[in-house]
Amino acid sequence: MRFLSVIFLFLITISVKAQQVKVLEWGTNFPIENVTIYNDSNDKRVYTNKHGIADLSSFNDSDIISFNHLSYIEYEILKKELGIIEFIVYLNKYSEQLEEIVLSASKGKENRRRIAEQISIISKEEIKKIAPQTSADLLANLPGVKVQKTQSGGGSPVLRGMEANRILLVVDGVRMNNAIYRTGHLQNSITVSPNIIERTEVIFGPSSVIYGSDALGGVIHYFTKTPKVSDIKQVNASIYSRYSSVNNEFTTEGNIEFRNKKWASYTSISHSEFGDIKMGTNRTHGFDDWGRVFDYSTNSNTFYSPTSAVNPNSSIQKNTAYKQTDILQKIAIPLSNKSDIIFNFQYSSSSNIDRFDNLATYSGDELRFAEWYYGPQNRLLVSSQLKLEPNKKWLQKGTITAAFQNIEESRVDRRLSSLNRYYSFENLNVFSLNGDFFVPLTKTNDRILSYGFEVAHNEVASKAYGKTLEVQGNSIIGLGEEFVEQSRYPDGGSTYTSAASYVNYRQDISSKSTLNTGIRFVNTQLNATWIEDTFITLPDFDISLNNSAVTATIGYVYKPTLDWQFNSVISSGFRSPNIDDIGKVREKSGNVTVPNIYLKPEYAYSFETGLLKYFNNRKFNTGLNLYYTLLDNYITRDFFEINNSSTIIYNGEEGNVMANVNKDNAYIVGSTFSFRGDLNSNWGTNGSITYTKGKAYDTNLPLSSIPPLFGDLNLNYRTERLQVGLNWRFNAQKKIEDYNLIEGIDNEEQTPYNSLTDTYIGTPSWNTFNINSNYRVNSSVTAFLNIDNILDIHYKEFASAISAPGRNISVSFLINI
Repeated sequence: MRFLSVIFLFLITISVKAQQVKVLEWGTNFPIENVTIYNDSNDKRVYTNKHGIADLSSFNDSDIISFNHLSYIEYEILKKELGIIEFIVYLNKYSEQLEEIVLSASKGKENRRRIAEQISIISKEEIKKIAPQTSADLLANLPGVKVQKTQSGGGSPVLRGMEANRILLVVDGVRMNNAIYRTGHLQNSITVSPNIIERTEVIFGPSSVIYGSDALGGVIHYFTKTPKVSDIKQVNASIYSRYSSVNNEFTTEGNIEFRNKKWASYTSISHSEFGDIKMGTNRTHGFDDWGRVFDYSTNSNTFYSPTSAVNPNSSIQKNTAYKQTDILQKIAIPLSNKSDIIFNFQYSSSSNIDRFDNLATYSGDELRFAEWYYGPQNRLLVSSQLKLEPNKKWLQKGTITAAFQNIEESRVDRRLSSLNRYYSFENLNVFSLNGDFFVPLTKTNDRILSYGFEVAHNEVASKAYGKTLEVQGNSIIGLGEEFVEQSRYPDGGSTYTSAASYVNYRQDISSKSTLNTGIRFVNTQLNATWIEDTFITLPDFDISLNNSAVTATIGYVYKPTLDWQFNSVISSGFRSPNIDDIGKVREKSGNVTVPNIYLKPEYAYSFETGLLKYFNNRKFNTGLNLYYTLLDNYITRDFFEINNSSTIIYNGEEGNVMANVNKDNAYIVGSTFSFRGDLNSNWGTNGSITYTKGKAYDTNLPLSSIPPLFGDLNLNYRTERLQVGLNWRFNAQKKIEDYNLIEGIDNEEQTPYNSLTDTYIGTPSWNTFNINSNYRVNSSVTAFLNIDNILDIHYKEFASAISAPGRNISVSFLINI
């Protein structure tokens, strides 16, 4: 009897195991998580767990089962035939076949071979491999993207010579750009933690037809991790922890996912603590003191010192430490076989972030500021996204996204020799609703019509005041009464509303060519009211601006053979001035920017062409993109007059008056050469080099934000458990004559100074070598070891105030529970 029981249990075990399938990556045998497995009628669906395993007991033997993952080629098989392959399914990566799926170009899944625009993509696997401390560091690893840094807690991406409010940031289909996204350098990209990102896509060039105003230089779209519903109950959890030596960074991220048939939930909490950054000590550029921090301020909210302190190690960049916490909560609920809804909650909060460049600025022999910091940067996003697949003639599928965002910003500063502390606070509420819909016009999907709408409403509250410190020795024991101070934005409140609709059409003219066309209408409405007139008197204290535009695009893809592809795009872009453009008051380097209520929209007209050549059975490719962009009525910062005066008293000091103004025409030209692919089953390589040039036709002056020649080269080795990558990053010199010396955006004062000629010389060239590696200990534990800037080179990124980190050893662990 006991023998029969053992046989019975053995047969049950065999039966259970026979209902399980394991999905692995071809070539590495790594298990693939989150593979969607469904039948041909799509009424049964399960997902693989962290071990690549899924239970197929709910499927019939006669079911045709599909294995689908965004990064891999889809695979189909009869369930009853799985035994022939021993219930192990191998999937090939899209990157190997160079047939990647793109989500952001048309706001729906699209094969890359049908898209004419230049696009860069990075997946969560690649993100973990390079171990970026912030999402700005993540973007710096993408081909064609440059990142400027003013302080440690920030990063301003540059696409095709444009940055800040000329490029569009999007997270999960919701635009992050708002009414106070500024010109110059914008540090908001770090408010999305890289630890919660599933993938990031960058579209280069004007994308105003699909995304509307602001997308002149391109679009950066963050896709955060999303839970999956499953017919089988599952619980997945993981912990990721990292330490970095260059700034004593400690980052820990924990997440848990619940999968059920009727709902799924994903929760992630990430916390990072960053210490002061140590710059490189190998000064190959020959400037011994450039970037060194000899003195620093020890002042704080409670500690007062009328003098600066001597830095015992001038390679340590004092006042660059900060903390950040990020929370992501998503809930997915299938409403029917043809619709589901995703609720999305995101919250990011930082500690105070010191403005490093200002705290390192001198006035005579003393530091200029005792305090200059951003208060906690808080970003709240709450959205619901309804996905529909009614399969009607007028609508096959679509997505409707409703969102609310609240952004809090503040700035606090005080001169070293003063007891007056100045406060500025901004609170912004953004309400948005957008819909994107798709209609295949043929059964083969070779003709697709898409259309959509977007409405966004911004409400901006801005206030400012000053207080005098009450000190006793080195202690701040209190604050005096408030005194009047000029607010950064209109103190009577301001609003900015945009409404748009678009139509896009994509057609495969033949098996060798694809045509894409689109048109968008957008209208913007700005209202602002100023109350306080102590410092600035405007021609009108109540303004209302209404702007409209039609933008269009036409793209063409031609594939004469399987190994060649030619792309061309003609597009137009539009950016309507926002509250920051028109109504901002700020001071930098003795120049005070004031409102210009007569500012008009700027336009971009772009032409780009590209080619792709595939090798080795399409496992390797090279690409070249060339573009020309004409800026019309472009917005730039220039000297200005207000109240019939070219100077103004601001915070007790006289400064030159500047404002954003419209100029005639300017151009930006450039190119990116890239390559990517496998050399054999273990070795792979990729790299890129980007050139950009920009100049104004009317003034013949260089444009701001134009980076020098830059690029990278990567060589990667991988086995079943081990991956190792060697990276070379390089940046050419940017001479001072190529800087824009009027706007103040290029920060020429952050470059080496030549005392003999009494001039700054521009940004020196630099090279760094870096190593990344990871080892899969088992199916649950992966260890990562990265060494960045191996030779400890000292350098600064173009237009950056802060020196780049020196040699950094980063150790991290990913544990799947």
